[in-house]
Amino acid sequence: MKDITILSGKGGTGKTSITAALASVIKNTVFVDADVDAADLHIIFQPENKETHVFEGAWVASIDTNLCTNCGLCRQHCKFEAIHFKPGGGLCIDAFACEGCRLCERICPAGAISSERSRNNHWFVSDTRFGSLVHAKMGPGEENSGKLVTQIRKRAKEIAIEKNADFILNDGPPGIGCAAIASITGTDAVILVTEPSKSGFHDLVRLVELVQSFQIPMYALINKYDINLEISMQMESFFTTQGITLMGKLPFSEEVVYSMVEKKTILEYNKDSEIGNALLELWKKVDVSELKIEQ
Repeated sequence: MKDITILSGKGGTGKTSITAALASVIKNTVFVDADVDAADLHIIFQPENKETHVFEGAWVASIDTNLCTNCGLCRQHCKFEAIHFKPGGGLCIDAFACEGCRLCERICPAGAISSERSRNNHWFVSDTRFGSLVHAKMGPGEENSGKLVTQIRKRAKEIAIEKNADFILNDGPPGIGCAAIASITGTDAVILVTEPSKSGFHDLVRLVELVQSFQIPMYALINKYDINLEISMQMESFFTTQGITLMGKLPFSEEVVYSMVEKKTILEYNKDSEIGNALLELWKKVDVSELKIEQ
């Protein structure tokens, strides 16, 4: 079983579209939407939820007004300016500004402040037409996305072992933050999806540096390469100097847009699509000896 993560340095490169397209290519696979802050793979997969779990997020403090003496000690020591006096009197805590350090709880002389974990995050195990999908939904302003990614990847691995799957395919988040790091940890290979733009190239370099620190094999795919041929050539040279295998380049295609609107992968939308057939060939460069490709 191979655990592969698809990443991009920035949003909008087509990473999720590529992941969805590969779902029509790779068989006997468990899928993970590791972009928990803005999950969207479910839009195409149309999952049927089988399990729903609560993921406890950061600590959030609250004040018991019946015990509070309004001494203001908590407000004085809060470095995040999360504690305020209400217009009508009394202290309150802004849950969005609170960082969950729990200092106020420890120093309150009246014991009026308590903290509890946020329960505004959920993760799911679902069935789809492509196989099992483990995905999540974080509430607005919630934290610990990296821990949530680790949680759903752990569950995906358990399912993959139960089903004797050949692959785990993770649709990772953009960027180089905690969630991206959690998506990389312990994976067998990373596929970098990028686009030929200045911002795309800049963020790609940062992502490559991150993955290299994990010493994980990398493959690259330049999506929409024909929107800027000059930067595409620069990217190819960069991959060569970094020893990264370039799987190939995909042209911009309006068919991909139409397939997304129909909530289908590009191969479902058009089995003879140039993009779809190119992806099938490009996938073979990852590990030809162990592929389960439907011809």
